[in-house]
Amino acid sequence: MGIQEIATVTGLSKATVSRALRGLPTVADTTIDQVRRVADELGYVPSSAAAGLATGRQRAVGVVVPVFDRWFYVKALSGVDAELRRAGYDLVLYNLGGPGGDRDRAFRRSMLRQRVDALVLLSLVLDETERSELQVSSLPTIVIGGPAPGLRNVGIDDVEVAGIATEHLVGLGHRRIAYVGGQDEAGMNVAVPYRRRDGFVDAMHGAGLSVPPSWIADGRFSFAGGVDAGLSLLGPGPDRPTAVFCASDEMALGVMLAAARFGLSVPDDLSVIGIDGHEYGAAVGLTTITQDPEAQGRLAARAVLAEVDGAAVRPVPPSPASLVVRSSTAPPRS
Repeated sequence: MGIQEIATVTGLSKATVSRALRGLPTVADTTIDQVRRVADELGYVPSSAAAGLATGRQRAVGVVVPVFDRWFYVKALSGVDAELRRAGYDLVLYNLGGPGGDRDRAFRRSMLRQRVDALVLLSLVLDETERSELQVSSLPTIVIGGPAPGLRNVGIDDVEVAGIATEHLVGLGHRRIAYVGGQDEAGMNVAVPYRRRDGFVDAMHGAGLSVPPSWIADGRFSFAGGVDAGLSLLGPGPDRPTAVFCASDEMALGVMLAAARFGLSVPDDLSVIGIDGHEYGAAVGLTTITQDPEAQGRLAARAVLAEVDGAAVRPVPPSPASLVVRSSTAPPRS
């Protein structure tokens, strides 16, 4: 079963069928869906090896993740995978396994063997040597998450969304606001934590409010880290914030658990807000700034595939994010 049979059934040319099977942006989505449906019905299976011989491509995209156990990474990865499958490409996953992992395996050996046609990085900033290696390989590359020097990135404006979250708390009347952020436990997600912290500090200063150093806590971008940060911030005593802005929903959920351990009511005694749009946050009424990492993954995959097919490199605008107010934030008690 080949492309000719699909062309006969659909009434399209072989060239259009070929482009549709690859999911090229020059083909209408309705045509792509029609061709894929007929291909499935006919049992057509594209040959990556044959395509590679004909085009010099591997029909595979490498995706590098710092670790697996983060909500954002899992969602973004699913978006990349969905778009690559739609285009008939394979996904080659490189898990760096945290700070002790083998970055050399991903950035020097494997990629320079041309095992992939393009590269998607999840929340990574490359050192000078790694950037040089990628320049030599000429692989189309994009980052999902915070900005990385010399590379395009797909993601929200972290400074702006942190300001929106902070302004929400200030608008409710909070003046004693703490921040939970810090580096993730893998120590690899460099840009996002700092940009969100800067957005918080800038918004506080813009409102004429001070931020005690002891109210900027390290939550390691994890649920457990959020619990630890909450326990350090919310202990007994008069010097306690009335609100906490967390740089991720996972940390915010941890802070809410810490508040409960101290017998504090959310939002009566403490308001909590996060960033992400985690489904667990919706279940417990967490106010948050939502983003869509799965859509960001799809967009990143489309961008590098277009470049593989010869399209010019184009800048990517910030991804959308919006404030979703739920029951975890309210005005402070008078």
